[in-house]
Amino acid sequence: MTQLRPGFLWGAATAPHQIEGNNVNSDWWAREGFMPGMERSGDAVDSYHRYREDMTLLAEAGLNSYRFGIEWARIEPVPGAFSRAELAHYRRMIDTALELRLSPVVTLNHFTLPKWFADEGGWLGEQAIDRFTAYVREATTILGDVPWVATLNEPNMLAMMITAMRAFMSGDLGEWQSPTVEADAAGDAAGDSEELTAGRPSVLPPPDPEIGRKLAEVHAAAREIVRERTDAGVGWTVANGAYYALPGGEQKLEEIRYIREDLYLEAARGDDFIGVQSYSSQGVDENGLVPHPPHPDNTLVGTAYRPDSLETAIRHSWEVTGGVPVMVTENGIATADDERRIAYTGAALRGLLAAVDDGIDVRGYLHWTALDNYEWGHWEPTFGLIAVDRQTFERKPKPSLGWLGDVARRGGLPD
Repeated sequence: MTQLRPGFLWGAATAPHQIEGNNVNSDWWAREGFMPGMERSGDAVDSYHRYREDMTLLAEAGLNSYRFGIEWARIEPVPGAFSRAELAHYRRMIDTALELRLSPVVTLNHFTLPKWFADEGGWLGEQAIDRFTAYVREATTILGDVPWVATLNEPNMLAMMITAMRAFMSGDLGEWQSPTVEADAAGDAAGDSEELTAGRPSVLPPPDPEIGRKLAEVHAAAREIVRERTDAGVGWTVANGAYYALPGGEQKLEEIRYIREDLYLEAARGDDFIGVQSYSSQGVDENGLVPHPPHPDNTLVGTAYRPDSLETAIRHSWEVTGGVPVMVTENGIATADDERRIAYTGAALRGLLAAVDDGIDVRGYLHWTALDNYEWGHWEPTFGLIAVDRQTFERKPKPSLGWLGDVARRGGLPD
């Protein structure tokens, strides 16, 4: 059996807006009210109140880590006015995780923003860095004993979202798409299939590199504050496309990788870890990304069934960052078939272990996601290890949760 590092993290990941419910001060809550085709998050799965139950299910299954976010829009509902009550709420979440022996991995920003910050221009506003670092300073007052902190979730997807929003507001983009890695890949992969695209454009515009560079500045400023005020290892997470060249596509692959991924991996070279987030893979020819055709094995969001993408993403991130330790902060599959989820995860983990055998420093595997949840405008895709009745909020662990817990107890897959 592959020898993993002592303290290797086996866990699951979530995002606050997707599970908490009633994030009424955020830009996403406002967006849900007018974006065509978006369902409302509403109560989500009420994890704001039921976080202990959710963490207990993970711990009892055998996992030792939980990645969750703290919500800026709750902590600073108006500029400069920080809620002591909300900071205390998230501190109770940290204490609960530690009590249950779940190592907390805390994300400072998982896409959603205070609406007032978005109205100022968001990440492209003149005060963006000052606004975010003020929030980070307040957030660090509750993060002193948190071992791992991620500043921004998927800045490359965030840059794509900002670029897409500009196009949407100018009328150059049709219906708004989910910002998740899988949904973006589904747009790229689904081609002309009406069933899979549901009338959405087949390709989101590529992220503007200038936006990426601005986000890298934001990250660097936040990283220094976290290092000064806590003992946490700090990094950010990147959506990894596991792109590969088709005949004639070698040069185009380098171009696409840089603007969609490598710019952000290079910005992580001074970090304590790089969060790798991978779901599927996609080919590139001389014209760009090649749509993956409809296929019975495709996931609920239209992406190819490619568990091997995780190994590709780990190896590429390790290479581009120059050996920054890797933490898999998201990996999973949108499927209603839990046996398929287990098969996908087992294959993905075999790739992770192969990378470790080759000397890559991998610190943990955090499955996306703990709970079936609100997937940024849509409720249908199910990624969770735990099913949730949205009427009663009853939690029902799936066999995949027990399976992953058994893997965690063993410290790896059986030979």
